[in-house]
Formats: sequence, C-alpha cells, structure tokens
Amino acid sequence: METTSRVGAQASDAEGGQPVPSARRTVDGYLLAPFPWYGLDEAFTGPRWLMKVGTSADGAVEHGSIGHGDEPSVRSESTTDDKERFAVVVTVASSPVRRSADGTGLLEATSVSSAAWLAGVGLLNCTWPGQMDHTLRDDWLDQQTETAWVLADDLTGPDWSSLSLPVDGVPASFHYRESEFGWVLAGSTQQGVHLGAYGRGMSAYGLGFSVVKDITAYV
Repeated sequence: METTSRVGAQASDAEGGQPVPSARRTVDGYLLAPFPWYGLDEAFTGPRWLMKVGTSADGAVEHGSIGHGDEPSVRSESTTDDKERFAVVVTVASSPVRRSADGTGLLEATSVSSAAWLAGVGLLNCTWPGQMDHTLRDDWLDQQTETAWVLADDLTGPDWSSLSLPVDGVPASFHYRESEFGWVLAGSTQQGVHLGAYGRGMSAYGLGFSVVKDITAYV
C-alpha cells in the first residue's frame, strides 16, 4: 500500500487514539486543506461534527474526518452501543510520491487503501469487545490495527465486496466490508480525493456523499 508511513503514521491521532468524542477539534485545520472535504449528502439531516485532521511529515493537511449522527462511545458490555447510529466520512488527499518540504526525504503516495485503513482504524477506536480487561485493550487494538492494514492492502480480496453509492450525485464504486463491530468502505472521487467511511447502527447501503460547501457550519 502506498501511504505516507501509513498516512503519516497518524492514524491514532487522526481517528482519536482515545474515545472518539475527545478527538473533536476546531475547524482551523480543515480550513488549511488545499482539497475539498466530503460528508454525507443533504439526505442526512442529523447532527454533524468535526474530528481531528491528520498531517503529513512536512506539516501539510492530508486527511480528516467528519462524523454524522451519534458521537460514538467506546463499545463495551456496559454501553448501549446497539442503539448508537453514526457514520464517519474520512477524506484523504490524493497525493503522488513527493519530496518532503525540507528536501531530506520522500513522502509516499496516498491511495484508496490509505482511506480504507484510516476508516478501519477509526472504527476500531470506538470499539471495545465485551469481556476484555482494560489492560488488554492496547494489545488487542495493536493486533486489530495490523489486521486493518492487511485488509486495506488487499482491496480486491475476498473480505471486500463492491458497493455503488452516489458521490456528488454520480454513482461511484466503493470497496465495502462488514465486521461484528460495524462496516468500512473506501473509494475515490472526481475531485482529487479518496473517501473512506465507517459506521455502526446506520446502514451504508443508503448513504450518499457530497462536497461540504461550508466546513465552518460543522463547528
């Protein structure tokens, strides 16, 4: 998979590394991005909220996530996670291999696999299997993160199926998979970005995506 050290090695920052609500950030980073942000289209009328942007090794904004519906809590036996309904849309800038700003190295390309991995890790960060001791979660998360990486690197493999969803009103093809924790999908747009998404309690089959016209309205 071509990514910037797994998209800047910032999945834990990008998707929280902590329970998702604490990852909410201001709009400032989003305004610095030279690419358009995507969210669910106008058919979704529920709450929308910003998460944290991720940057490349040279400090450029490279990806970020916008949540829709309920802000997810970490899944556990004690929560009512079955009642949570949310979908998070991850926008990843489409970038070729390029030299870092200081000229000391190369930044790898981003791809649909980058979006798939970020979405997979995002879902994991709001998941906590029942019966698991808190001290074991880090080991579990490391293992599952590696699995998400392997899956994202094989989008044509048997774990993925195809799903057609509208992007800016035009049907687009996505790679889609489900697990006991929720669903993940990834694809590309005609606007020079890759899209990832993950969710739980909200079916992916009825979703549509569109460019966010005013990102400041999400604050």
